[in-house]
Amino acid sequence: MNKQWTLPEVRKLFDMPFLELMFQAQQIHRKHFNSRQIQVSTLLSIKTGACPEDCKYCPQSARYKTGLESERLMEVEAVLKSARQAKAAGSSRFCMGAAWKNPNDRDMPYLEKMVQGVKALGMETCMTLGTLESHQATRLAKAGLDFYNHNLDTSPEFYSSIITTRSYKERLDTLDKVRDAGIKVCSGGIIGLGESVTDRAGLLLQLANLPNPPESVPINMLVKVKGTPLADNEDVDPFDFIRTIAIARVMMPKSYVRLSAGREQMSEQTQAMCFMAGANSIFYGCRLLTTPNPEQDKDMQLFDKLGLLPESNTTTVGDSEQEHHLQEQLLRSDTEHFYNAAP
Repeated sequence: MNKQWTLPEVRKLFDMPFLELMFQAQQIHRKHFNSRQIQVSTLLSIKTGACPEDCKYCPQSARYKTGLESERLMEVEAVLKSARQAKAAGSSRFCMGAAWKNPNDRDMPYLEKMVQGVKALGMETCMTLGTLESHQATRLAKAGLDFYNHNLDTSPEFYSSIITTRSYKERLDTLDKVRDAGIKVCSGGIIGLGESVTDRAGLLLQLANLPNPPESVPINMLVKVKGTPLADNEDVDPFDFIRTIAIARVMMPKSYVRLSAGREQMSEQTQAMCFMAGANSIFYGCRLLTTPNPEQDKDMQLFDKLGLLPESNTTTVGDSEQEHHLQEQLLRSDTEHFYNAAP
């Protein structure tokens, strides 16, 4: 049974000395994952712009003038071409995002064909399409969808300051429908919206206390886009961001924690510390929907410096049973003991 967290407990984690938190997060990470493996995903915008939502951070909202040109839903074969390129570049999961409040049933046959086509390539599939109805989730599940992304973005208390066109409950309801359909959940949030530390704690509390925590937890740093209401927000302190990654790892030990949007403005050192804190997934490729992301070669150079390997390519390098057993011996620690010992 998953631990049910309280807000005071999470705030204590945010108040821990930084290096102590990092050490504890790394112990927990190594208890559940190979510390050298990074799950690599590629994200493609399959329908861009003209979104009716008012999310203050998003350049795809029709309410803001960001210079983004809207594009209709991509043809299936064009999506599959991008997926083949992503696989060739080393990605194991292909994520498809559409700027909708919710998909129309008339779009479902095309979405199903995209899922089926990507699955046929031997890749994991993920979609983010907005609010889903139960029958739509069921159709996507039958087509073979592995993951559905639907971020909570921030705490329930701060949420209405960022979005008014969709309630927090609607987001939670969509996660329930996805889970009920048998699809794995990808859900996280954004740091840098103007939220307080308590709001960051509240976001992680919501995610960790779901009946089943998300299998994938993307932690995004706000990408400030001219024309959006948050374009002039203060920069996030890198240590505050790394701390949030570490706490996500402590609270959701078995989830993949994805170092997501915002990597373009992060130093290699910041990214390295995020991996040390327990991040073990990234988006790979030069764009995330409509915002920049580090080039693939740049990521591979960083992986080489850190001795990291894409998850699908790590079975023959540094992953023998003997090495894994030794790692477990050296780093064995009881997670519940840490929970009880946290100040």
